[in-house]
Amino acid sequence: MNSEINKEEKTLATILHLSVFTKYIIPLGNFIFPLILWLTKREKAFIDNHGRKAINFQISLFLYSIFILATGFALIVFQAFRLGEDASFTFGPNTFEFQEWQHAISIMITLGVFALLLLVLFILEIFAVITAAIKANNGEDYNFPLSINFIGEQSSKSNYSNHQHQSKNEQFNNPQNQTL
Repeated sequence: MNSEINKEEKTLATILHLSVFTKYIIPLGNFIFPLILWLTKREKAFIDNHGRKAINFQISLFLYSIFILATGFALIVFQAFRLGEDASFTFGPNTFEFQEWQHAISIMITLGVFALLLLVLFILEIFAVITAAIKANNGEDYNFPLSINFIGEQSSKSNYSNHQHQSKNEQFNNPQNQTL
């Protein structure tokens, strides 16, 4: 970005990005700590930009994970009901037994595919957060992959408020508002 970004802002933005890893220690730490850091120094444009992007990325990853888990669970339940007609299987506290394993192959493939999708999402998160932290430390901007913009940037309200409080006469006489 600019050379006007001081070392404190760069360090705080770096810590903000790395604070998402607290989710492995504290539940929802990936939302709580970046949000706290972002809201404390939100008036700084560099911190505001990186904070919004970090939180948007975490919300996006959460929604992607929920979608993958829900879809995988629904497919496995559907396959299990379909299997129930053809094969005998037993559920118990310590058992999950199929009489013929060829009937369970579709469930095992589904589990494998959705586990692989979750692993890819996990690796993407680690790579993206570390890259964002490095970019923030260098004073650069970073756009997260697959991030949905839930928390958008605030637009300047000065133009809107100026036009809103002018009378119709003032708006007409203003040369900026006249068109031919």
